[in-house]
Amino acid sequence: QHLCLSPPLLPFLLFYCKMKISVFLSAAVVLAAAKSATAFGVSSRNSMARAAGITPLNMVATEPEIVNGETRPRKTREERLEAASKGLQVHVVGLSIHHAEVEVREKLAIPENEWNAASNEICSTGEVSEAGVLSTCNRFEVYYAASDPREAMARVTNYLAKRSQLPVSVLRKNLFMLSGDDAVWHIMRVAGGLDSLVVGEGQILSQVRQCHLHSIEEDGCGGKVLSRLLNNAVAAGKRVRSETAISKGSVSISSAAVELSEMLSQTDLNLPFSEARLAVVGAGKMTRLLITHLASRGLERITIVNRSLGRPQELQEQFPDVDIEIKLMDDLWDVVGKSDIVYTATSAVDYVIDEQKLEENGLASGRPLMLVDIAVPRNVGEDCKTLPNVSAYNVDDLKAVVAKNTAMRQKEMIEAEHLLREEANAFIAWRESLSAIPTINQLQERADHFRQEELSKCTRRLSNADLSEKEMEAVERLSRGIVNKLLHGPMSHVRKTESVEGKQNTLKELSAMFRLEEDVNGRGRNTRTRRK
Repeated sequence: QHLCLSPPLLPFLLFYCKMKISVFLSAAVVLAAAKSATAFGVSSRNSMARAAGITPLNMVATEPEIVNGETRPRKTREERLEAASKGLQVHVVGLSIHHAEVEVREKLAIPENEWNAASNEICSTGEVSEAGVLSTCNRFEVYYAASDPREAMARVTNYLAKRSQLPVSVLRKNLFMLSGDDAVWHIMRVAGGLDSLVVGEGQILSQVRQCHLHSIEEDGCGGKVLSRLLNNAVAAGKRVRSETAISKGSVSISSAAVELSEMLSQTDLNLPFSEARLAVVGAGKMTRLLITHLASRGLERITIVNRSLGRPQELQEQFPDVDIEIKLMDDLWDVVGKSDIVYTATSAVDYVIDEQKLEENGLASGRPLMLVDIAVPRNVGEDCKTLPNVSAYNVDDLKAVVAKNTAMRQKEMIEAEHLLREEANAFIAWRESLSAIPTINQLQERADHFRQEELSKCTRRLSNADLSEKEMEAVERLSRGIVNKLLHGPMSHVRKTESVEGKQNTLKELSAMFRLEEDVNGRGRNTRTRRK
């Protein structure tokens, strides 16, 4: 009672006292249960764990992980935690409609069912720890986490150059590269619809969600950090659309294409849009949206050209008020010849319509024809623009149409950015909390060492006691329970979300308070043994 202790020393003293109490309680259990004086040896560390029904972590066998036919050793929980706490930062490399022309974007486009295969290839050499691919008609982006930014950047860039068959020097002129907080802010804006060609469009949120879902699949490459980032981005996108008016009255790429053709119909075709004969090549999501917006403008007759009948028939059922005529690809040129406006939205890699094919089918001259291509890779060749009777447009030509939409949404964009900034800061704070894992592990190891040490002393002093297996388990559980309850407070405090500076100060204080930089014998961990 005469001893004056400074506040930082109180938790350490409490820790020491609790450990001594654990010895006393353990001895009480032993003495109460002792019936005879049979000597026994001190159990080893693993033997004690077995007596308590616990398998030591270093003895847990891990099954191999098979990805794309290759066998990889599955990482243990400790290895995953260690990787997450080694300073993994998130990065993004890619190109979008804001940075690259469609000619470059289409060379990197990857179908959704191949996103995981691309991620696995990027991670296969080890420079990149986690990866996820997002490929849409307006952007191609690789989100990844790595501890060495330079090596990881080189790996991703080389992969993109190989896939696109473009020199790295050419590719770099079109790529954007963001790291750390900038990468986090970028994916938040993407999910929120603020980075889209059409501000507030909803399709991109669905695509980011798919990126997250693929990353956490069995063959996905989204680890602890990246999967958390993508999940937070999806939540942020949902919050923006529910708490602001950013998506009200917004247009998609499909509706922008309809608006463009409506705006230019009189100029290019010398025909009112309401009188134009319309056709759509393809029957996917973009076609469904096209029909939705065309129907909203009172257009009731549309021809769909597709490779099969299944999807067009589904669209017939979805739009009973629209007269949808279905044709197969064999009738493509007959349909194009009878149409005034043809929208293309297929997943074909090669051009569906180009100058040569129009000439071969007698459509390179004569009455006006408008081609609106909203697919990436493109379905309509650039050379179609050279034909005097053809007006051809692609997704890059929609910028002028959506500029008006963006200007009308400035207020909603500011409100959305405030919400997105909150979500970005929440993820960054969580990411910084991972830096506490090594300190927490050291604290647990140190406490467990003292527990084992005191338990061994206790059993040696009571060598004349005859403990049953159940009594031994009770002693083990008692000692572990005291340590776990004692450490709960400090570890909970470390895990709390704080500023980066506050987190670092807390870790320093905890390390000094429990002398974590010293080994169990009181020497510094980095102290070298002097030569005699």
